[in-house]
Amino acid sequence: MSTQRSSAASTGLPVRILRCAAAVLASFLGFLVLAVVLGAYVPAVPKAGVIGPVLGGQYPFHIALLALAAAGLAALAWRAGLVRWGRAVTVVTTLCAVGALVIGGVQFQAARQAGADVSLGQVFTELGYPAARPDTTETFANPEGEPLRVDAYLPAKTPGKRTPAVVLAHAGGFHTFDKSDLRGTGRWLADHGVAVFAVDYRLAAPDRPTWDKAPQDLVSALSWVQRNADTYGIDGSRISLGGMSAGGTLAMNTAYRLQNGTIKAAEGATPAPPASVIGFYPGTDVAGMWEEDVAGTREAAEMFTGGTPQQYPDRYREVSPTSDIRAGLPRTLLVVGDRDRSARPGTVTAFGDALKEQGVRTEVRELPFAEHAFDDAYGSLTSQTSRQILLDFLLEDAR
Repeated sequence: MSTQRSSAASTGLPVRILRCAAAVLASFLGFLVLAVVLGAYVPAVPKAGVIGPVLGGQYPFHIALLALAAAGLAALAWRAGLVRWGRAVTVVTTLCAVGALVIGGVQFQAARQAGADVSLGQVFTELGYPAARPDTTETFANPEGEPLRVDAYLPAKTPGKRTPAVVLAHAGGFHTFDKSDLRGTGRWLADHGVAVFAVDYRLAAPDRPTWDKAPQDLVSALSWVQRNADTYGIDGSRISLGGMSAGGTLAMNTAYRLQNGTIKAAEGATPAPPASVIGFYPGTDVAGMWEEDVAGTREAAEMFTGGTPQQYPDRYREVSPTSDIRAGLPRTLLVVGDRDRSARPGTVTAFGDALKEQGVRTEVRELPFAEHAFDDAYGSLTSQTSRQILLDFLLEDAR
């Protein structure tokens, strides 16, 4: 009898250990996916509303797989004796999997409506920036002895044919990141017939505001590309200017001021205004960025301008695209996520409406379940969709 009891005890111990391990892991995964999915659907939920749109918006299928894994572990614990707990976690995680798949389904439908040739392989394998390289890197300006570089991503040359081009400014709150963040977008657009020039600009620092420098750098970049149009086989009449986040703010501000005659080149001839303008999740009003103070926007605005709107109202007004809305501006594309907390979709849409009221050809696209910097994950559905929207916009005049 004692031998049988000892055998039963030794057999039951591993089962209890496995049950506890399954329960702990299922609990951890279940809490994670619940927070992500809940936050993706209800961004107002504290904490979850921050991580949910980012992870759920860019990786819905990955979240669904995690949820299903948690449901499987919970089901094992349920069968091993943790009935109530196992049943509850199984139900919750299964619902989370369904919720994540709905996000993916909505985004997939939006991608198809945008005409994107969706690659599900990229969705699962391209989780960050790809290892793309520019065709060439050149110096386009040396303001104050600081060399500014441009990465050129070039389409295959076709004899007798010139391609459209876009000068792109990177994100980073005016004070961080660089042109390499645009390598995925740059290579993809080049492979689809658009030359891309990803540029650096002088970054702000606590002791160096660049409100009067960074726009001049984009003027220099645009001028350099226009001067070198023949070298790169570019159609000089179809050179656009755009950017992401702070880069989009700079691009719109610079382009509109060139059109309105309120900015000139610091050296040499002032370039012609760009053929069109692109703002991906841009700040449209730098004073508004300071006032809302979301995800570091106040710090960015102060570093960029050198102070507060009360200290430097003229600086804030000069660098804000809202200050330059009037008739005759270049054709404009605005793309924003419907979950964006810092470049709020309502603000971007209102800016687009104001342009349209002035007769400016403006396209505003709002991506579902997408937060700020929705294109960071190169293979995500939102990233694939936004690239197609950008390509179609840049090629529109060729149709």
